[in-house]
Amino acid sequence: MNMEEKLKELAEEIRKNMANPDIDIEVCFPGDVDEGCELKSYPYLKVKYVVEGHDVYEKEIDIDPIYFDKDVKDLANFVSFQIQQFMEEIDSVEYGGE
Repeated sequence: MNMEEKLKELAEEIRKNMANPDIDIEVCFPGDVDEGCELKSYPYLKVKYVVEGHDVYEKEIDIDPIYFDKDVKDLANFVSFQIQQFMEEIDSVEYGGE
């Protein structure tokens, strides 16, 4: 499987795994680029997390070349973990002071 096929499969996995109405994921992979992306030298995801319908937080998750030899499922799990951590960080900021 070449890199482009692997990234395409990864994009599908991520979109499937992260079906959350508060999360918007833009896939910025060569060959599979969502509208809001600027191409960089490496593939990445742009994650937007909307809290209580109005506060929007953004994070870019890079898919570092050192991970390219990993299985697509492992990569998808890695990305899902990163997104979960990001959401938990925001939730602790948003709700931690109450």
